[in-house]
Amino acid sequence: MNAPSSTLRQRHLRRRLHRALVPIAALPLIITALSGSIYGLLLAHNIEAFWLMKIHTGNFGIINLQPYYSAIMGILTLIVAITGVGLWLDGRRRTTPAVS
Repeated sequence: MNAPSSTLRQRHLRRRLHRALVPIAALPLIITALSGSIYGLLLAHNIEAFWLMKIHTGNFGIINLQPYYSAIMGILTLIVAITGVGLWLDGRRRTTPAVS
């Protein structure tokens, strides 16, 4: 196998991994941001919606992830950030002209 083909395959695999992980990592972040914002807005109007705070902290009724939710979100965020920066640097390396 020649080097350019292997490099292209690795780059494609990294992109596929990143694209698969982004929705998985974004969903808990979006849920946390929305539930926290909505809870704050409701609380400002003297409306108590403690169930939103439960969702905000990872308690989804039958599935209670509260003890692990922060760690899971942190790890997913780091993985997506690291793979994203790696892809970005890869793209910069390809477009930067070689200095001779």
